[in-house]
Amino acid sequence: MTTLILTGIPASMGVVSGPVKVVTDLSMLSSIESGDILVTGMASPDMILAMRKVVGIITDRGGATCHAASVARELGIPCIVGTNNATKILPNGGRIIMDGTTGEVYEAPEYTHNEKEGQ
Repeated sequence: MTTLILTGIPASMGVVSGPVKVVTDLSMLSSIESGDILVTGMASPDMILAMRKVVGIITDRGGATCHAASVARELGIPCIVGTNNATKILPNGGRIIMDGTTGEVYEAPEYTHNEKEGQ
C-alpha cells in the first residue's frame, strides 16, 4: 500500500517512480543523476541540462505555465508544481511515485529501481 504524502498542481502528465533529488541551490545540480526526480523551489533556465536527465520534476512554486511545466511537457516527463513545501517534505534520496496527471506524490518503498510506469 502506498501512502499519499504530497499534492500539487498537475502540469505534465505521466506516472514515474524514482529517488528524490532536492535542489535548493544551483551548485547542487551536478549531483543530479539519470533517473532522479528533481525537487526544487522553482525551476530556472539554468536547470535545463539537469532537467534532461530526470524522470520527473516537482516544484514548491509555479503554475501550469511556469518554466518547469513547459520544459517537462516538451521533454515528455511528468511534472507537479505549486506544492508549497515539497523541498521540505520529500527526503533527499527517498523513493517516491509521482503522478503528473493528478498532482499526487506517494511513498514508494517497494520500488528498487527507476522505471516509468507501464513500460
